[in-house]
Amino acid sequence: MYCPSCGQASLTRSDAKAFRCEHCQFTYFHNTASAVLAVICCGDEVLVAERGRNPSKGMLDFPGGFVDYDESLEQALYRELQEELGFQPNNIHYMGSASNTYVYRGIEYKTCDAFFHITLDNKPKMQANDDVAAIRWVKKNEISPDEFAFDSARIALKLLGID
Repeated sequence: MYCPSCGQASLTRSDAKAFRCEHCQFTYFHNTASAVLAVICCGDEVLVAERGRNPSKGMLDFPGGFVDYDESLEQALYRELQEELGFQPNNIHYMGSASNTYVYRGIEYKTCDAFFHITLDNKPKMQANDDVAAIRWVKKNEISPDEFAFDSARIALKLLGID
């Protein structure tokens, strides 16, 4: 691997999250990425999204995505919901978080996924956009956690009382 500081092909892993350049002694830290997801409920139904891209294209997920630089978790959630659903909720409530592994094009990224709960009285008009292939409302008692792409989404389901 090439060092981002000196450009030499001398970057080697020094521990689980750090790489050190044998030439200039630069240390690169490959830190955890932050991500957000929205568990949107209306009555006894939950909004689920079908992934439109890899990893896990075609599997279920919750709307959300990675937190950009200089964004809070809440700002990222609002941005992602606008991008993916054309939707802006009035109230969001923090549920919890979980670590996750996200493998993209052969590279393993460790993430910390924060879950937010949104309760709606009525189903607003939403449309699948961005990297969401489709959305649908599913009754809570008909959700199969095994159909979800990531462990963190299954943990969010458990927090919602769905096993």
